[in-house]
Amino acid sequence: MTEASGNTQSFRERGGVRGWFAGLPTPARIAVVLGFVALAYLLPYVGEIPLIGPQITTQGIDWPSALFNMSYFVLLALGLNVVVGFAGLLDLGYVGFFAVGAYVTALLTSPDSILHTKWAWLASIPIALAVTMVAGLILGWPTLRLRGDYLAIVTLGFAEIIRIVATSTETLRGDRGFTDLPHPPGTINGEPIFGVRDATPYFWLGLTVILLVVIGVRNLDRSRVGRSWLAIREDEEAAEIMGVRTIKYKLWAFAIGAFIGGLGGVLFAGTQGFVNSSTFVLQFSILVLAGVVMGGSGNIAGAILGGALISYIPDRLRGITDPIFNTDLFEYRFAIFGVVIIVIMIFRPQGLIPSRRRAMELKDREREVAPQ
Repeated sequence: MTEASGNTQSFRERGGVRGWFAGLPTPARIAVVLGFVALAYLLPYVGEIPLIGPQITTQGIDWPSALFNMSYFVLLALGLNVVVGFAGLLDLGYVGFFAVGAYVTALLTSPDSILHTKWAWLASIPIALAVTMVAGLILGWPTLRLRGDYLAIVTLGFAEIIRIVATSTETLRGDRGFTDLPHPPGTINGEPIFGVRDATPYFWLGLTVILLVVIGVRNLDRSRVGRSWLAIREDEEAAEIMGVRTIKYKLWAFAIGAFIGGLGGVLFAGTQGFVNSSTFVLQFSILVLAGVVMGGSGNIAGAILGGALISYIPDRLRGITDPIFNTDLFEYRFAIFGVVIIVIMIFRPQGLIPSRRRAMELKDREREVAPQ
């Protein structure tokens, strides 16, 4: 056996890239992670790379804005992954938490608000996140005994209630929305860092928040809380018999998922400077859920990839003309995205970057249904 074939076999035995990374010494792993983080912060400048850049960057929307869109979709995917991937609670109304975070920010900061507080964006963040977590507990408490389709219907109703209230009440101003929301603070040479001409600082802010959320979620996943979520996802009745406080940890999942979703709403409000009810539609929740499943439910890396793809694919289609009908391919974004999801689910049902446990579960089920 040659040295190259031996290395290939060893690479496969260690479990591919994941096994190779786990086998590295701690300093080398830190260096690899820091290298990827540095590359992520340099993504706004990828368009300047000859040949490669034009194939990656978007045309109908400027590239830094597309990157920021990806950042808050990734945040939402990470939050929903806590609820669906870790705890196994099917949530179709996740956009409701995104809306609560954005609307609380708008009520506290916009001059159109009936509160007339006109707070700074930074000052509104703790209140917005606290209210969103309470909303997660309010949704979670009545649904503690529900599972599967019943839980999905209730969470769907929660999102629709938020949307209808936002549309029909004068306090939340419906389609008129809230205007003149303040941006994040900071100036350089008298010029605001977070202005309207360049979205790169917003992407860097979103990426920093994502890194902090990933660290927090990863630590939770490896703690007693994460093991309790895993037990609930696998078999809630067995977990309860073995002493897992299922009510407590399901509420934990809803609250933490709501916190991350609200954080995405706060970032969205601070960047757009405008919030109205037309943003928070049911389709948004389904898209984020599709991203989690497509990327790999229960895996942080999979949620990041899925969240990025559900934002990048439609934005990449903007400005590209269909050669047959001479129409913008963006009009067919949902059809194209649906085909992509179907193909992935056929050839990669566990997701693009599955969790190890999820991949093993699917293999076991294949053996069970295989003809003897």
